[in-house]
Amino acid sequence: MLEQFGWSDALQQQFAGYAAEGLIPARVIVQQRGLYEVVSESGELSATLRGKLAHEADEGGYPVTGDWVAIRERPSEGSATIHHVLPRSTAFIRRASGPGAARGQVVAANVDVALLAASMNGDLNARRLERYLAAALESGADPVIVLTKADMCLDITACLSEVEAVSIGVPVLTVSAVTGEGLDALRAYLKPRQTAVVLGSSGVGKSTLVNALAGKAIMATQGIREDDARGRHTTTHRELVLLPSGALLLDTPGMRELGLWDAGDGMSSAFADIEALATQCRFHDCAHNTEPGCAIIEALDSGALDAARWTAYGKLQRELDFHSIKDDPKAQAENRKKRIRLNKGHRAEMKFRKQYE
Repeated sequence: MLEQFGWSDALQQQFAGYAAEGLIPARVIVQQRGLYEVVSESGELSATLRGKLAHEADEGGYPVTGDWVAIRERPSEGSATIHHVLPRSTAFIRRASGPGAARGQVVAANVDVALLAASMNGDLNARRLERYLAAALESGADPVIVLTKADMCLDITACLSEVEAVSIGVPVLTVSAVTGEGLDALRAYLKPRQTAVVLGSSGVGKSTLVNALAGKAIMATQGIREDDARGRHTTTHRELVLLPSGALLLDTPGMRELGLWDAGDGMSSAFADIEALATQCRFHDCAHNTEPGCAIIEALDSGALDAARWTAYGKLQRELDFHSIKDDPKAQAENRKKRIRLNKGHRAEMKFRKQYE
């Protein structure tokens, strides 16, 4: 049973210490409001957290769908208690939503492939995809962009062109769960005992895609709003589904927003074209503003670099920098000192000017 869900010799070695406690391995297949379903060699069990784990785990330490856990099971009751979470091989993390949020939220763990779903309707947004790409590349999973609802798109070539301009070598597939277009190409990325997660905004067709790949209705589905082409939330929990092919697919609720969390390396990969250009500037500390010999300015002037992409890069970088400083007292202190020095310099300059007016 566990091998079907991705159990391996490497995981067995990691588990040795937990086995000495009399615990057995399991994988979280459903997570919903603090309640869990896990699968072990005994089958599927309802699970709750051990009090010590619930009390001592930090925000990113609670089990999520896809996690491997050490449990003490009660087969006669069909239940278990989760004692430990095994180290994750990959983790898709976003900044928790809400005002003043200063923590990361693990959306999916131990996934091999991240399917970044976007609908080819009026809500297709390259800037949103850039965010998902940065987060997926940071997670350690292999991203694949999946453009859904190809049967509803009036100009597939234009949509592909828009997305491929920001994909930077990441595969881009067009699919339709209605006609079956592109599903075989997508299945090629879903390997037996490997885990893929479907990520995207509400209404892009994630659950419909899962149902099409499973060959039956597993997840509830709902249409998009006609007035703005945006979707309604359908999936309310995270669930790991074993497909007939032997591949594992994790469906997730649609995200209204995706705040980046500690995604510096992911940003570098998602915007590799911009970072490569920046190395060609004449000055190593070029601010890409008015400096002579700036490769970024030259690329913008020639059209080689899209102005909207450059603006998006700057916005995401400032977002990461802002939260990095906000969450780091030392960085906050350094930033305050910098502002004080700048303000003193500005006042001194103004005083100097007034002397000669």
